[in-house]
Amino acid sequence: MAILKLYLITINMICLILMRFDKYFAIKNKKRISEHTFLTLSFFGGCLGTLLGMLLFHHKIRKPKFYFIIPILVILYLILILTKKIPLF
Repeated sequence: MAILKLYLITINMICLILMRFDKYFAIKNKKRISEHTFLTLSFFGGCLGTLLGMLLFHHKIRKPKFYFIIPILVILYLILILTKKIPLF
């Protein structure tokens, strides 16, 4: 259980940091991090970090792929955690 908590904390921090870097890269017209990367990491548990990055950095908030899929993933993960399908507590 501790490994799962550490995994979820780590992947969410990675997603949050990547959102910040991608926002910076977008401003500086540099090579960007692909949407596929964000969606894949979100699917594997980083959806909360991606959502926080979207809100904190105002990044990818106009992309329907993100403003539909990411909140749905957050809700699904919360349901899985609260119904003990993902045992965190």
